[in-house]
Amino acid sequence: MTASHALPGFGDPAVGFDTPFDMLEACHERVLRSLALLQKLQDYLHDHPCDDSARQAARDVLRYFDMAAPLHHEDEELHVFPPLLERGGADTVAAVRELQQDHEAMSANWQAARALLQALAEGTKESFSAPDEAVLARFAGVYAEHIRLEEDLVYPAARALLAPEAVQAMGAEMRRRRGASG
Repeated sequence: MTASHALPGFGDPAVGFDTPFDMLEACHERVLRSLALLQKLQDYLHDHPCDDSARQAARDVLRYFDMAAPLHHEDEELHVFPPLLERGGADTVAAVRELQQDHEAMSANWQAARALLQALAEGTKESFSAPDEAVLARFAGVYAEHIRLEEDLVYPAARALLAPEAVQAMGAEMRRRRGASG
């Protein structure tokens, strides 16, 4: 049931900081895998007692959304959204404003979901109640439309606006902020 123990947001040899938009999209894949693990954990606990594999799954979800997801949102807030708000069309600006609101909701929803997962990971909680699952569903529920809007509209619009040197600087800053070498 557990996910990879590699640092979340790293380890995919096909993408890197020299292609920051590809890296952002790869992060979306990891978000979806982490959300699938969260759902799998909930399903598992319906039929099994909490055990080491369930606690490890909770730790894996915590690790991803504590470490990599905030960096991803920061990437977008620093590099993708500003040029679109400044020079994008009305539809794109409206989409960016919606995505910024999503980031705020995701952060607030994560705090509630995090408390539940932390309790499970630490062994002070053995299962999720129906209200707990509603909290987890609220957290997970924002992501599908958010990712679709970014990948279908916002990222292509940003790619079209940003000069190659701006994309290169974006990747370099992302690398620096993560403390990655290269």
